Amino acid sequence: MTAMLFAQGLRKQFASVTAVDGVSLEVHADEIVGLLGPNGAGKTTTLRMLTGILTPTAGSIVVRGLDVRERPLETKRSIGFLSGDTQLYQRLTPREVLRYFGRLYGLARDFLEQRIGTLLTELEMTSFADRPCRTLSSGQKQRANIARALLHQPEVLMLDEPTAALDVVSGHFIHEAIARERAAGRAVLFSTHIMSEAERLCDRIYLLHEGRIADHGTLTELLARADCDNLTDAFLNYARASQAAASSQPH
Repeated sequence: MTAMLFAQGLRKQFASVTAVDGVSLEVHADEIVGLLGPNGAGKTTTLRMLTGILTPTAGSIVVRGLDVRERPLETKRSIGFLSGDTQLYQRLTPREVLRYFGRLYGLARDFLEQRIGTLLTELEMTSFADRPCRTLSSGQKQRANIARALLHQPEVLMLDEPTAALDVVSGHFIHEAIARERAAGRAVLFSTHIMSEAERLCDRIYLLHEGRIADHGTLTELLARADCDNLTDAFLNYARASQAAASSQPH
């Protein structure tokens, strides 16, 4: 099966710091893939390279069979991206934000209005759809951000810690939205440091530690290899093994 998103040997160097070192991954249609790791592991840098925002120091990225470097505009049309620091226009309402981005995407007016209505309903945003974004709670803003990322029905969806700092209710809406996208045939990649979230949602998981992939596979495969009952313990095992290997190297 051809991957909707395929990356090989991604590396990103910032001066003397190697933020990502040799990351390879793939995401297929109809699946949710998690990129897991603690803060500073390289998750955001990896996602920004995958979306074409950052240029890799080395490595290649293919989205729907197209090289991101060679066909940047075409690949970006296929991507829905939610970054960890995405902001909304504070004077606009969520409905107005969606209309604005819909026009940027070139969506037909009737289709756009229908699509906005669907997203407002699915994400239960109708009660605050016409309030200025500056008045919204963090959870409401994040739902509006998710709606913006989903608006043009992208075939590849990339989300950077979409539920960070959200309450249980708002996080639930985001989880449901992600699951709906998989059911609709999308390829979904999302980063998180919340292990229970990945256990619940992901078909496959990549464990990222200090810019490198420590392991990847299904939840069952990862737990079996680590001989653990949960992802938190499995990841800690990989982190300890990495630190032990590093300390044993001659300086």
